[in-house]
Amino acid sequence: MLKVGVVGGTGYTGVELLRLLARHPRVALEVVTSRAEAGKPVAELFPNLRGALDICFSAPDVDRLSACDLVFFATPNGTAMQMVPALVEAGVKVIDLAADFRLADPALWEQWYGMPHACTEILAEAVYGLPEVNRDAIRQARVVANPGCYPTAVQLGFLPLIEAGWIDSGRLIADCKSGVSGAGRGASVGTLLAEASESLKAYAVPGHRHLPEIRQGLERVAGGAVGLTFVPHLTPMIRGIHATLYAPAGGDAGDLQALFEGRYADEPFVDVLPAGSHPETRSVRGANHCRIAVHRPQDGAQIVVLSVIDNLVKGAAGQAVQNMNLMSGFGETEGLDGIALLP
Repeated sequence: MLKVGVVGGTGYTGVELLRLLARHPRVALEVVTSRAEAGKPVAELFPNLRGALDICFSAPDVDRLSACDLVFFATPNGTAMQMVPALVEAGVKVIDLAADFRLADPALWEQWYGMPHACTEILAEAVYGLPEVNRDAIRQARVVANPGCYPTAVQLGFLPLIEAGWIDSGRLIADCKSGVSGAGRGASVGTLLAEASESLKAYAVPGHRHLPEIRQGLERVAGGAVGLTFVPHLTPMIRGIHATLYAPAGGDAGDLQALFEGRYADEPFVDVLPAGSHPETRSVRGANHCRIAVHRPQDGAQIVVLSVIDNLVKGAAGQAVQNMNLMSGFGETEGLDGIALLP
């Protein structure tokens, strides 16, 4: 059994990670940390885990975490990089669900996150954990940077087009909608029921922290600069992301449906829907899937890709477990075979 620790188990991403790990056939969950809830049974805070997880929260302790084989960080940005060097030195593998190791350039990190990077030597070796692109590198990694939720939906939607050279990569648009759980579990006026219900709003239009991450991923595939306008929106639902992606069609654009079906034919968690489909966020609720449909509407000048994920699963905890499976030599789908919840 793989001995696993979770640092920061009290947020929405943390409880989703615990839900998945509690039923994983190859995992022994040894440590779940929380400074504020230390000593409290996890199932007391999260009653959905009653009968599935018999463990108490404990204060973060590097020595105790060093006894694990792999540690997840479901913590605020800037936390993991303070502890990861000691864990790596102790031979522990790490998956960070925050942004500490996502941006390869430490100056870019400081620009977008407002703090200097604390361990650039680890940053240099960290592998970006999008399995559909970096599967082989993830298998060999000591530290994996789990992608953000918006970046997962957007990159998976654009990747086949960029790889095939069928679009003008200088004029991409990502129009994305997210449920309120993407804002985290902390109290905030903007995510109160009376504020967010029956309303839809764009936010961070001048620049969202996920923008440089998306650009970095797409530029690695394109082999050069990518022009991207990214506009996120808050929607009155708990979980889910819907990304509507626009790209000018190139002169050589061919059979889009065949392109997407071929690119993702062997990907267990990317589902290309039949031509003409319109994926719904409810179709991935609680599941580690990205469902995609591709269109070339009206005069055919624009390609439109529709990409939906559960922001807490394929956009966070599920993808982290997928990465754990790869890093540990397990079957990639182990512990992730749950079916989406309807209604």
